[in-house]
Amino acid sequence: EALALNTGLAAAGTAAGQKSLTKAGLLHAWALGALLWATAGWKCWSICVLYLVAGSAVTKVRKAEKEALGIAEGRGGRRGPENVWGSAATAALCAIALVVPAAASQLGGEAVLKLAYVASLATKLSDTFASEIGKAFGKRCFLITTLKPVPRGTEGAVSLEGTLAGVVGSLIIGLYGASVGWVAGAPAMANVAVSAFVATNFESFLGAVVQGKIKILTNEVINFINTLVGALCSIGLARAFALI
Repeated sequence: EALALNTGLAAAGTAAGQKSLTKAGLLHAWALGALLWATAGWKCWSICVLYLVAGSAVTKVRKAEKEALGIAEGRGGRRGPENVWGSAATAALCAIALVVPAAASQLGGEAVLKLAYVASLATKLSDTFASEIGKAFGKRCFLITTLKPVPRGTEGAVSLEGTLAGVVGSLIIGLYGASVGWVAGAPAMANVAVSAFVATNFESFLGAVVQGKIKILTNEVINFINTLVGALCSIGLARAFALI
């Protein structure tokens, strides 16, 4: 079922000339989708699809202006394999852990892992919204480490517009997670929002301090760390405050 659905969607997207993913990115997204559905079902899969759709859409906001300034995403915003896994490897690990009883038990149980899964993708959409809206509408941008004014698009820059957009991005994923039963109640929703906020700002800190200075810490590796921090923060909060 998972293979058939993802194959059908990939074929339909190719026929329609989709521009969200490169050819290799589409293949890897197919593999990711099949993995998520096979391990944790359609609800797990659909949360990730929502991230991809919303993330791709916000990348297009004032795209021409961002391209003119040299701060737009490369390849016209199309995601390659490195982007697919940089954004969703943590989510994939959470999904796999859901079907490994020992891992699920060690991390706090099924409900905690589901919350961590949602938080990881909420973190990534928060980061994408903050970055893209900040680059498009940020009037005053500051380097997160020094609070000194910097141009839009600077690694580690934050703005009010981008920060608020990031919160909206995390809530989009959180609310959908709640609608399919993976985020149970207001405390769990707060968990997702707080985890995404902490992780997104940590990513900005890493961008300011190490990105471009340490070869191995590419943008995709930073994205993986970002989502991992979001998931771990969610697990920590859930266990510390018995939210689940």
